[in-house]
Amino acid sequence: MAVKRSQSAGRVLAVVEAVSRAQPIGVSALARMLGADKSAIQRDLMTLADAGWIRPAPNEARAWELSPLILSLARAPHSNESRRQQVRPALDRLRDPTGEPGYLTLPHQGRFVVIEAVESASQLRVVQRVGITVPVAGSASARVYLAALPPPDRAAFLGEEPDAELAAGIEAARLAGYAVNDGRIVPGTVTFAAALLDARACPVGTIVVTGPAERLAPEGWSAVAGHLCATAREAARSLTGGGGFDAPGMVAG
Repeated sequence: MAVKRSQSAGRVLAVVEAVSRAQPIGVSALARMLGADKSAIQRDLMTLADAGWIRPAPNEARAWELSPLILSLARAPHSNESRRQQVRPALDRLRDPTGEPGYLTLPHQGRFVVIEAVESASQLRVVQRVGITVPVAGSASARVYLAALPPPDRAAFLGEEPDAELAAGIEAARLAGYAVNDGRIVPGTVTFAAALLDARACPVGTIVVTGPAERLAPEGWSAVAGHLCATAREAARSLTGGGGFDAPGMVAG
């Protein structure tokens, strides 16, 4: 028998996500963003504030932001922590030959979440923070991850069949073994992604390297892609047991 969901709990969680994306933000803007009743959103905000999950934003009248308490959830031990530690050395070694930052993403509800990132030492660099999300549209991560899935599973991940443009990008990524996003999400950047495979050759995430377009000229793409694919293979070997990931809860990708 299907279990009935709590609509009020779902709305409270939606409020937390909306505050995290748009903070500092007031009740009226939140209500418009969520298409919800203002008085209901106000009650949700006060409930979250009383519990310590949000707080009034400094120097912003009647606006809210997440409190530091949220960090206790982000850093709590979970099944991804050991995987992050296993993959981190490979990401460190990816930075040396490319000179650019690398990061690890995991699939979650039709998008990708950055769960580990290694910064570049260059003054001009693209910085990806742990916890940010990578959308499917235009992303190298989506194309290379979908390319590693069996065709019937691609529609299940997307919620629909891929359109002609995405299907062509998936096929190109399948043939090349990697995908490139040339400024489609963040102008002036180039992002490369390779699938991270488990022991059954099933994709469990993506390894990504990104940087300014002025340093990542097309003539050097093949070298960057070679380092990236080697790193993805190394990271796959480092995963003990070959198991998949369960991701926790806009940017280049």
